[in-house]
Amino acid sequence: MSGSPTPLSGPRFQTEPGRLYREMRRDQGSVAPVVLDGDVPAWLILGYRELHQVTNDPVLFSRDSELWNQWENIPDGWPLLPMIGRRQPSILYTVGERHTVRAAMISNALEAVDPFALKRYAEEFADDLIDRFCASGRTDIIAEYAMLLPARVLAKIYGFSDEVGGPLVGALNDMIDGGGRALAGQQHLGTSMFQLLADKHAEPGDDVATRMLQDPGGFTDEEVAQDLMVMMAAGHQPTADWMGNSLRLMLTDDRFAASLSGGRHSVAEAMNEVLWEDTPTQNVAGRWASRDTHLGGQHIRSGDLLLLGIAAANADPQVRTDGSALTGGNSAFLSFGHGEHRCPFPAQETAEVVARTGIEVLLDRLPDVDLAVPAEELSRRPSPWLRGLTDLPVHFTPTPALGGQK
Repeated sequence: MSGSPTPLSGPRFQTEPGRLYREMRRDQGSVAPVVLDGDVPAWLILGYRELHQVTNDPVLFSRDSELWNQWENIPDGWPLLPMIGRRQPSILYTVGERHTVRAAMISNALEAVDPFALKRYAEEFADDLIDRFCASGRTDIIAEYAMLLPARVLAKIYGFSDEVGGPLVGALNDMIDGGGRALAGQQHLGTSMFQLLADKHAEPGDDVATRMLQDPGGFTDEEVAQDLMVMMAAGHQPTADWMGNSLRLMLTDDRFAASLSGGRHSVAEAMNEVLWEDTPTQNVAGRWASRDTHLGGQHIRSGDLLLLGIAAANADPQVRTDGSALTGGNSAFLSFGHGEHRCPFPAQETAEVVARTGIEVLLDRLPDVDLAVPAEELSRRPSPWLRGLTDLPVHFTPTPALGGQK
């Protein structure tokens, strides 16, 4: 099966990615040829079963980016280098036993976070952010809330001071968006991480960075810094988009809006529905074929790049036979990945606590919050990688700030 490759960019990823993925599946099957910035070829896995196959076979479909057969065509300033890196000593590109040990180091460092402290930080930062706009009766939930909360909580548990944690948000967003400021954002984040590790060598603390430095696996500062960068990037923006997409659903879908002023069970339901239907993580780079093979009717050459089409696979009609029905508590989505390189479970728990706490605090503080514009006017960022709103303007009855008092 063949066909003209689809550019993995453009307005359709902003306006109608679901329809685009359906058309690609119809015309080219469960594995489709695509081109990245600069006409760089790759494959996008659209099928649920094919994505399972690839992520379950780390030998044939390796995470080692050195295998890529396109490196000679990649310029130094390529904007996707922060997402598809070469010779980066992070867990993303580590394979085999070293990856297993490294994943355990990260999981152990996150798992040791006090869950009560994590929720308390999320509540305190959420209240502080809401205090800034609650008296005005209007705000943009994305810019003034969702885009700020996850990074502040993560910076706190990783070991950053509150003063340093705030400015990391802009650098993270620049890096993830893959635009002209991507490399500068990556550099700022890296500099901040190495400074954090220097501080923790001098004065260890009860935080994730210190625990990673003290891990018996004997990882270098370079490795720990790279992993902290991955953890911050993977933990911040997708969680912010998870919050924004879930609140959009609750404010626009009658099935959820009816219970906004009632019990909080609808928050968990909306968040689960978003992971199926509107997942923040749309496409992930990537895997590299270690030899020639076939997948989904396509001939994959040794060194070819395969992108994990998370959103497309979640909507695969072979597993979602009734896409109009609510998913309930079904958690078989692929939004956290699959296989040995999936998001570590403690990281998933952290994201869920931050997102759910952020939504619940907002709805408790502003119980009559409602959209300030028609739902059809809401727009998305054009990124094919992460799907989130550009803004979410709302209005509500003005309320006084808590000012640190409950």
